[in-house]
Amino acid sequence: MHMRLDIDVQRLETEKLRKRKNKADEDLDSLKTDYKKLRLSMRTARVCQRVEVKRVS
Repeated sequence: MHMRLDIDVQRLETEKLRKRKNKADEDLDSLKTDYKKLRLSMRTARVCQRVEVKRVS
C-alpha cells in the first residue's frame, strides 16, 4: 500500500517537473525569437541611418 502511494507521489512530482521544463523551454524560445527580431530591427535601423548619411553628404 505504501509503495503504491510512493509511486503515485513520484509520478506527480515527475509530471510537475516536466511541465516546468516545458514552460521554461517555451520561455527560452520566446526570448530567442524576441532577440532575433531586436537584432534585425537594429540592423535595419543602422542601414537606414547609413543611407540617410550618404544622401546628406
